[in-house]
Amino acid sequence: MKTTHPFLDLGTVFDELFNAANQFYNEFEITDCYPGFSYPPMNIFLTEDKILNFEFALAGFDEKNISLSFSGDYMIFSARMEDAESGNPANVHYLKRRLKLKDIENQKYYVPMDKYVHEKVQAVYKNGILKVTIPPKPEKTQNQGISITIITENS
Repeated sequence: MKTTHPFLDLGTVFDELFNAANQFYNEFEITDCYPGFSYPPMNIFLTEDKILNFEFALAGFDEKNISLSFSGDYMIFSARMEDAESGNPANVHYLKRRLKLKDIENQKYYVPMDKYVHEKVQAVYKNGILKVTIPPKPEKTQNQGISITIITENS
């Protein structure tokens, strides 16, 4: 007596999962082209009207020591901690240390010039949070071209 065991074709299952994930990501234009810096904590998101938003948690930083600029398709972010050494004495034994105040050097974030208006960026620093908003460029309307009228010539 021969028994048959049903089996699951994992290749087909994974293909279906990956296709569904690709459709989801393509529908919402989700791409992860931003580095995974762990410091400072931050959020990057798009609003419904396609405004690109950055939120940086900068507790302990002074506004005058924060620098934002654009270089080509990249926003460059830096921040300098005033008296960082005085906040970290050498002869201290930490029982728990999660707050490490340190300088932030030239972190790059992709903000393509062909999709966003770099000249209209807004940055607001309030209560230790730096909020940067970058508006999208207006969508170009498709030029319908020039219509040509065809005339029938009588011979």
